[in-house]
Amino acid sequence: LFCLANTNYERTHSRTLLLARGLQLILPLMTAWWLLANLTNMALPPTINLTGELLIMTSMFNWSSLTIIMTGFGTLLTAAYSLHMFLTTQRGKLPTHMIQMEATHTREHLLMTLHALPMLLLLLHPAPILGLFS
Repeated sequence: LFCLANTNYERTHSRTLLLARGLQLILPLMTAWWLLANLTNMALPPTINLTGELLIMTSMFNWSSLTIIMTGFGTLLTAAYSLHMFLTTQRGKLPTHMIQMEATHTREHLLMTLHALPMLLLLLHPAPILGLFS
């Protein structure tokens, strides 16, 4: 997500979400990367983040029953902000100051692929991070 935010900043020269709205219209492939990153951030199945969140939640619940409320609230807050961020930056009417914008470069898609590839490999074989060596 930080990498995608930087690509938005390089194009819009602003970190304000409202000034970067409507990017789906001019950068549709970047919108696909944003969707993939946000779905992973929300720990939707079958992403590796789901495994991590479930392990954290069970560990916290075993430690104290009250912590399940805090971790549940944190998960809900993360999902709400991820959806808000995606909808704010990718959907909506394109601002007038962004009518002309350069297209995405191959290096940006390669960078995003190199960020997503380890997640996909861990999704297929999670044993190294779970401590299950076979």
